[in-house]
Amino acid sequence: MPNDHVFNPLNRPVYTSITNTFTSPGIVAPPENNAGSTGNLYNAGSTNSTTLGLLGGSVIATVQLTNPVGSGKNVYISRLSGGITVALNLLSSFSGTMTLSANGTLTSPTTLTPVNNNLSSSNTSIATVRFSTAAPTGTTTLLAMPLQVGPFLTNELGRYVVPPGQSINLSVSGSLSVGGLMASTSYFSWWEA
Repeated sequence: MPNDHVFNPLNRPVYTSITNTFTSPGIVAPPENNAGSTGNLYNAGSTNSTTLGLLGGSVIATVQLTNPVGSGKNVYISRLSGGITVALNLLSSFSGTMTLSANGTLTSPTTLTPVNNNLSSSNTSIATVRFSTAAPTGTTTLLAMPLQVGPFLTNELGRYVVPPGQSINLSVSGSLSVGGLMASTSYFSWWEA
């Protein structure tokens, strides 16, 4: 004889018992909350601002986050942010892109110091962070999207994992067809575990 109502039929209910004893309050939070409170949430980035000549050009800001070989930890990307600012442009056409890529090489990079988001923590990041005013070469593109003038922010919540010996790059590029003042900004937020 088939049993069409497996759970809780009116005449023969099936009772269940809660096995999770922590039921009140029910707290759900992203992993960054714990990483921030333990002093393992960091951010770093920079801006490239340039006055373009009469024929226009591009302004690029690239941040590379590298997890060193033998670190014993993974780097989890929490947030990508940045944007493009345009001022004093003379009726030019604008285009902007954001590219997230893996590995590769930066041209003439400078080193950035990661900031711990827990202001009372003395923890320092294992990651090496570098900045360049050029797009990286020899990369594998993970994500590319067009940008408008203004800021952007994407919460990744650990969707991108950088194991030891690997790098991830965030490159923001803006272009004008004639002269103007333009700034491109790239920022990573991440935690380590």
